[in-house]
Formats: sequence, C-alpha cells, structure tokens
Amino acid sequence: MKVGFIGLGIMGKPMVKNLLKAGYEVTVYDIIKENVALMVQAGADEKKSAREVAGLSDIIITMLPNSPQVKEVVMGKDGVLEGAREGSILVDMSSIAPLVSQEVHRACAAKGVKMIDAPVSGGEPKAVDGSLSIMVGGEKEVFNEVYDLLMVMGGSAVHCGKIGAGNTTKLANQVIVALNIAAVSEAFMLSTKAGVDPMKVFDAIKGGLAGSTVMNAKVPMITSGNFKPGFKIDLHIKDLNNALDTGHGVGAPLPLTASVMEMLQTLHADGCGQEDHSAIVKYYEKIAETCIRMGKEEE
Repeated sequence: MKVGFIGLGIMGKPMVKNLLKAGYEVTVYDIIKENVALMVQAGADEKKSAREVAGLSDIIITMLPNSPQVKEVVMGKDGVLEGAREGSILVDMSSIAPLVSQEVHRACAAKGVKMIDAPVSGGEPKAVDGSLSIMVGGEKEVFNEVYDLLMVMGGSAVHCGKIGAGNTTKLANQVIVALNIAAVSEAFMLSTKAGVDPMKVFDAIKGGLAGSTVMNAKVPMITSGNFKPGFKIDLHIKDLNNALDTGHGVGAPLPLTASVMEMLQTLHADGCGQEDHSAIVKYYEKIAETCIRMGKEEE
C-alpha cells in the first residue's frame, strides 16, 4: 500500500517515521523543504506538489495547521483532488472546523475519492512513540479500510460518527485540555501563594480524583520552566476559535472556553504564542506577580 503524507510539522514528521518503520512506502510533500529533507533521509520519497503525492498514493494523509490550509491543499491548484485516483482515500488528520471537513468531503465525493476526518490528541511525545489518540468521522467502511494504518500512528482509533464527528470530538478534547491546564495553573498558584511547595501538592494529589494525563504531562514543564512546544499556544487558540464558532452554530454554551481563550490571547500578545500551552501558567504569574517555577525569580 502506497501512502502519501502532506504536512511535515511537529506532528507530521514522527508520524511519517512510524509509517516508514512499519514498512509502508511513503511519499511526502511540504512547503518547508528542510522538513521534507529530513523525511527523505528517513526513507520517504519526495514530490513537488500535493497533486503529485496524491497521484501516486492509495491513501493520502494530510496533517495541516487549520481549515484554510486543508481546503487549499485538497481543493486548490495542484492539490490532492487534481491528482487523486478514483477510489483512493483521503485521511485528514488536521484539527479543523467540522463544517470544513464536511465541505472537503463533498468535494472529494464529487471526484470519487473517499474521505475521513481523523484528528489526533497526544502532542509530539505520543506522535513519536506512536500512541496518539485518533478520533474519526466518516463512513464506517472507510474507517475499517484504514484502521490498521491508523494504529501504526496511534494507540487508539475510535469511529465517532459521520464526517466531521472526528473534529467535533477533537474540539471537545481541546476544550478539556485547555481548561485542565488553566485549572492546574490556578491551583498551583494558590498553593504557591499559600507557601506550599507545588511539587508536594502534585505528588499528593496526582493519584486522586484531581489527577489527569494533562497534569502529569504539564506540571513538570511548568515547575521547570520548560515551555518547548509539544503543542503551541497559537495552535490551541486556533482550536478554541473553532470550538467557539461551532458552539455558537449549534447553540452550545462555552463560557469557560471563552475565558481560557482570553488567557491564550493575552499570552499571544505577550509574545508566547509559539510556546507550549503549559505556558498558560504565565498568565497567572503575571497577574499574581508571583512565579511558581522552581529555581526562577519572580517575573
């Protein structure tokens, strides 16, 4: 089976490496040539456009920043649909607006191309070790066709419903993650201001009901001041924008999401947009004039 992969960012590169390790023939394209060169060194084949990649592939995977990029790469000039063969499958693993997934699906269907939306959760570490959580929308038969491929990149792949359901599920995931990081930051600021070591708090509560994968992953980053991005603040802003737009469209109240969005927008304005979303703690440090990071002076 020949696989095309378009979008070689923080997530895409390790996903391609896992496909190569599993024995798939992978053809790649990205506008950032350095990323393409790294994948060629790992064993992938390079093509000059999304159209060329699609023309050589049974399954085309896209892993792109947002809705406009997916529409351009799939439906635009030299895009996937100009090269894809009838009966091929597009697996869009980008995190985009559900309505855009449905729009792209209609364009694919008109060309005889099958499509699922299959966004992921887990960030760079789980992309590297192939344990991403993959949430899928589309026809169940198409999901079944690509399940084994998805499981090379993921620890789980769940069919959530019709096209767009994968991205709706991802938006729910991103709401929970953002609010969880904000809650952790708020609670640890409370403990710091009260004179209790945040790492002692972490050790005491991580095994209880307050414990979570998010807390386990982000507290060590927060307390060490390591904000190297596994998932950037600017990307989380994108996801929460899509969540709020979707919520407004379906009549779902999202007041907590709106509050955390304001925190993220403040951090973006402060120049933190390219940092990991664990840097939400900096919002609290700014307004409390207290730094909870170990070994750091107040900022």
